[in-house]
Amino acid sequence: MSLFPMFVKLQGRSCLVVGAGAIGEGKISSLLQAGANVCVVSPRATPRVHEWSATGAIKWLRRKFKQDDVAGKFLVIAATPSAKVNARVFEEARRRKALCNSVDDPPHCDFFYAAVVRRGHLQIAISTNGKSPALAQRLRKRFERQFGPEYADKINQLGAARERLFRAAMEPVRRRKLLLRMAREVRLGGAK
Repeated sequence: MSLFPMFVKLQGRSCLVVGAGAIGEGKISSLLQAGANVCVVSPRATPRVHEWSATGAIKWLRRKFKQDDVAGKFLVIAATPSAKVNARVFEEARRRKALCNSVDDPPHCDFFYAAVVRRGHLQIAISTNGKSPALAQRLRKRFERQFGPEYADKINQLGAARERLFRAAMEPVRRRKLLLRMAREVRLGGAK
């Protein structure tokens, strides 16, 4: 099966993470980075999840999962050590039309987390459709070396130039050629 790759705006969207161990913590962190409103359901949690709860960064329900926890959620992550609980979370998310990822259980996933290289607004996402997350991580490390932190500034410069060109009165074909030329001038990982 082929997956549809996309980047989703989660700013202000209600997301649920069931499980607050090390795996859940990583998923919570990525949702917070995207600006999601995160609710966590778990009887126990890592120290970092405790901190997020104490500062109000997340809402933490210190108990076991209930079906109604999924109500109104846009996206759901099942990250408990119990395959049975994760399957229940997935089935309830499906029933309520919420997208769900059950960690390390591809049959119970509507989407997969990509291995991501972030350089400011530049994001390079790598997916193996859940077949080999280890290979995706290995490729991510390679791309992190190839595309250093300087790419954050390059993307900001290109974005500012793009905004200026769209404000200027010019033919769309000419603007497109200028944008393509500017992008071609960016050195990619030591090559031009």
